[in-house]
Amino acid sequence: MLALLATGMAGIVAEYILATLATYFLGDSVFQWTIILSLMLFSMGLGSRISRWIKSNLEAWFVGIEFTLSILTSLSSLFVYLLMPHLSNLAPSIYLLAIVIGALIGMEIPLVTRINAKNAELRTNISEVMEKDYFGSLLGGLFFAFVGIKYLGITYTPFIVGGVNLIVAVLVFFKFKKYILQGLLNKLSVFGGVVVIAILGGLYFSEPIVLYGNQNLYTGKVVFSEQTPYQKITITKWQKDYWLYLNSGKQLSTFDEWMYHEPLVHPAVQLAGKPKHVLLMGAGDGCAIRELLKYPFIDSITLVDLDPRMIEIGQTQPILRKVNQDAYQSSKVNVVVGDAFNYLEKTPKVYDVIIADFPDPRSVDLSRLYSKEMYNLVYHRLSHNGVFITQAASPYYTTKAFRCIEKTMQAANFNVLPLHNHIYTFGEWGWMMGTKKLPASFMKEKIEAMTWETIPTKFLTPSASQMITNFGGDLVEVDSNDLKINSIYNPVLYRYYGEGNWSYYF
Repeated sequence: MLALLATGMAGIVAEYILATLATYFLGDSVFQWTIILSLMLFSMGLGSRISRWIKSNLEAWFVGIEFTLSILTSLSSLFVYLLMPHLSNLAPSIYLLAIVIGALIGMEIPLVTRINAKNAELRTNISEVMEKDYFGSLLGGLFFAFVGIKYLGITYTPFIVGGVNLIVAVLVFFKFKKYILQGLLNKLSVFGGVVVIAILGGLYFSEPIVLYGNQNLYTGKVVFSEQTPYQKITITKWQKDYWLYLNSGKQLSTFDEWMYHEPLVHPAVQLAGKPKHVLLMGAGDGCAIRELLKYPFIDSITLVDLDPRMIEIGQTQPILRKVNQDAYQSSKVNVVVGDAFNYLEKTPKVYDVIIADFPDPRSVDLSRLYSKEMYNLVYHRLSHNGVFITQAASPYYTTKAFRCIEKTMQAANFNVLPLHNHIYTFGEWGWMMGTKKLPASFMKEKIEAMTWETIPTKFLTPSASQMITNFGGDLVEVDSNDLKINSIYNPVLYRYYGEGNWSYYF
């Protein structure tokens, strides 16, 4: 029963590990968690059915299954990293791993129930078996949420899970070896030795294997990589420039990052007059803070970011410190660790400029940050003469997503002006600017008249002011009447984003 409590814990954590792996490498967290957990539950049913074919040597079978689970779960993450450079699609490999591990987990409960039937009547036996398994699942969930993914990451957490299965296998082996035939004892001893060597080898070579997998994802040399509970942060170097990636998605390049951050910050600040209080959501790299600090009349900059490690890296990592010019060191900057949506719900503060620099809406959870409900909150936290701007993906490569964000902001009562710029390392990129009272035509006129004489900018010039507000025809024809408003209850944006025409750029 103690063994079953431990395997219940290991089983649920194994499910969470595979779901997290699928999210990191395949994207769309809601879809991947749904598929992985469904596959594993189905496979557990298969495992339970398969177990009926085992008619003897139950203790030996149980020990063998635990040894097998220990090696599969321990090396699951490293297995995916090894395959990463060689496969264009990792989904079949991860799903197959989920099926095999799920089937093995499904064999545990029937075998334990049958073994324990010798010592307990049916009603007590069944209730205790299920009780211990479910209690173990709770312990596993708490471990994964508060310890595993937070402190050990997706590379080392599997070794803890595999270690639990290994300990269970060893304890059951010695406790019940008198019930196991000598020939099977010898085979299990050899198998156990192989498993221990494989797990120790995986631990020893884990860092180079992860580096090998990571390096083959990127063109440049990986100079920094860290998995946080929220995302994988990677910095690469190619020639003289550096690239920042979050979950393999490009965030900035030191080659041309100002071509993104200047249009994100300066038109909104200029249009707001002389704003005193600015809210910056996302933007943990610190570059947007750097641009805001060019205005002496701004009294406070509140930065809200979900990932505390991203903030810490922006504050301390030498490459980012250099590019953001130690912006975090300013006394004007107030850092809030938390979800931007929740912050807007709870804060009583009103801001003159609100800037949203979120990752692209490639998943349901990220689409929430571009929802009508989110923009309603922004509207109520924006001063009467304030300006809101959000990054809005590409107007040409993700046209439907770009126009959906525009329509959603309009549904939240904003007057909306689209902006864009061609960024060499990103392609054509866009933003949506919103105000409460200024019509879009007035915003466009004011931005086009901006000369940038008093603000040190690298990209923005009088000519650029004309360019960023004017568009040619869309690459893909989009009928606004066919577009739906993105909301928490009907998250359509991530699907529009997924229909993008990135092949025209890459």
